[in-house]
Amino acid sequence: MPAACLARRSIIVALLVVLVSYALPGGAAAEGLKPEDFYDFQFVSDPQMAPDGNTIAFVRATVSEDRRKRESAIWLVASDGNAPPRQFTRDTTDRNPRWSPDGRSIAFISGREERAQLHLISMAGGEARAVTELKQGSISDFAWLPDSRYLLLTLSIDPSVDDPNAKADEDEDPKPDLKRFRHAVYKSDGRGYLDESRRGLWLLDSEDGTLRRLTGHADWNDSNAAVSPDGALVAFDADRTGTEYDGGFNQDLHLLTLANGEVIQVDTPPGRAWSPVFSPDGRFLLYRHQSERYAPITVQRIPVAGGSHQVLHDGLDLTVSDLLFPAAGQGPYLRADYRGARPVFRLDRNGRTPAVAGSEASINALSFSADGRRMAYIEEDEVRLAEVWTARSDGSRARQLTRFNEDFLASRELGRLERFTFSNEDDMEVDGFLLRPIGFEDGRRYPLVLNIKGGPGGMWGHQWFQEFQMLAAAGFGVVFTNYRGSTGYGHDFQSAVRLDYGGADYRDNMLLLEAALERFDWIDPERLFVTGGSHGGFLTNWITTQTDRFRAAVTQRSVSNWISEAGTQEYPPASMTAEFGGTIWTNFDYYWGRSPLKYADQVSTPTLVIHSSDDHITPVGQGQEWFYALLANDVETEFALFEGESHGLSRGGTPVNLVARLELIIEWFQRYDDQDEEGEEHDEDDAD
Repeated sequence: MPAACLARRSIIVALLVVLVSYALPGGAAAEGLKPEDFYDFQFVSDPQMAPDGNTIAFVRATVSEDRRKRESAIWLVASDGNAPPRQFTRDTTDRNPRWSPDGRSIAFISGREERAQLHLISMAGGEARAVTELKQGSISDFAWLPDSRYLLLTLSIDPSVDDPNAKADEDEDPKPDLKRFRHAVYKSDGRGYLDESRRGLWLLDSEDGTLRRLTGHADWNDSNAAVSPDGALVAFDADRTGTEYDGGFNQDLHLLTLANGEVIQVDTPPGRAWSPVFSPDGRFLLYRHQSERYAPITVQRIPVAGGSHQVLHDGLDLTVSDLLFPAAGQGPYLRADYRGARPVFRLDRNGRTPAVAGSEASINALSFSADGRRMAYIEEDEVRLAEVWTARSDGSRARQLTRFNEDFLASRELGRLERFTFSNEDDMEVDGFLLRPIGFEDGRRYPLVLNIKGGPGGMWGHQWFQEFQMLAAAGFGVVFTNYRGSTGYGHDFQSAVRLDYGGADYRDNMLLLEAALERFDWIDPERLFVTGGSHGGFLTNWITTQTDRFRAAVTQRSVSNWISEAGTQEYPPASMTAEFGGTIWTNFDYYWGRSPLKYADQVSTPTLVIHSSDDHITPVGQGQEWFYALLANDVETEFALFEGESHGLSRGGTPVNLVARLELIIEWFQRYDDQDEEGEEHDEDDAD
């Protein structure tokens, strides 16, 4: 479709959304969430508890007036809750606050200069000052040393650069707009095509700003650095075999002695060991480990001085996403998905993992006081945007400290998820989650949207997803499942979809739909809709090749053709070979046989294709191929392309684009929901 036509259509869609999107079928008004409400949200993240446990620094972000970016600043709140939070820094690009060990200052990253720099601000007052003057490279991560003077920086920079504070040599001769690649990993979603930058470790003196290189190499990245309690050692992970950029799976732990720069490799088991954490006494390293790509992720421990490793958690029931060890006697803490929630667990000496917070919510960004007795964290669920909380380390005396979104959300009607279960053909119990339409009335029938999560790993549940609430406000019920392949239900459940894309994952979603129709008699079986993104977009495409029971579909950042996907997305041949049991040439029938494109001539469902131009996980060609196939087979379809956006549009995209995406989804479903409250058909013009 010509760009001018697309532009005119976007204006028409916007007007239609304003006029009709937020009335329930039959015209009953409901004050639920609308897409433009996103501009009023306040986003809270990265809570960092002061060493003494009395104050928490965090980041608060809002949408800018031009609706094209998010503006952030550092805020403070007392952990006793006796005073309201207060803004601490005044720029709009401040993030990543980290307390000095003595509690006298906070280091943070800010873009207030031409290039983002590390800044320091005193708790006694005064202005922040830049402590780096980088003219090359960027700060990927940083951590304080115990002396509160030196900081360990992880810089992403060309390893040949000796002085990041010096300008790069500029050649007066014009250069071609050319990139050359020699490795299989040559692009990344959100970053685009990669340059020669690699992550290496540098030591920064915060008093005079001098930088000293500790590590750096052209063939690998040194990441996830942790400083020992005495400040003498740095642990980090890296694949120093030289295969990282060709899809190698290896990852090893390394120990760097700051006094002399010596680096030794830790003798962990073969496979991938990453994210090291020192025990509070400095005697052990804890880390996550995976023996091969699809093996369980275990939590292991190994002596710093050398010795045998010990498995502390086998990874069979929980897929650990975060690992912390705050203080002696407290035991390590884990964050992991669990049946729709993301709790904090404490790992005891017997390998048990009792939950200490978040059993019906999602916990993020956990931090502890120096003595490990108190913790700060972000908590959210399906009716609460993220806010700062604090509790004792055993989870007791939990207290919400910020309420930035409380008044606004109180002005909107929001729905709670209803959990139900069903069994698949392998007698596995599978969770379903349902959200009723806002303004729900007994005795009426409502349309339903099957919303399919991405992945196939990961999990949905008790998290904030404005999309669900906005669909409910527009008069639709919403149902979803954590189908086979999802985390949060044990390793066997997660592994059950491997080499069966379009099989186990598809069947679980269709069984979910049947279970919902049987359980909830208010669902109108003639008014069903389907959408999903990423792997959920693939399944949306796949479902419409298998059935015509859905009135309309919205496929987002989808895969339509696994053959072209394999050669154009960011993952190297080694990853795709493991995921698909071979290459295109050795296992062609599986790649093509599980490609929706093969069966596109069986589709009749009107489909809106949403894709982003800079998506390197499911490149834009996947959406283009599906759009072409539907056009060629006379299916009602439109293609919505968001220029400059990546795979993460739905969560972290440019706000005005993120909102437009929500409007498009709702408008498309409303267009094809042509029944009124009594279930009688009305004119197409009225539906629009």
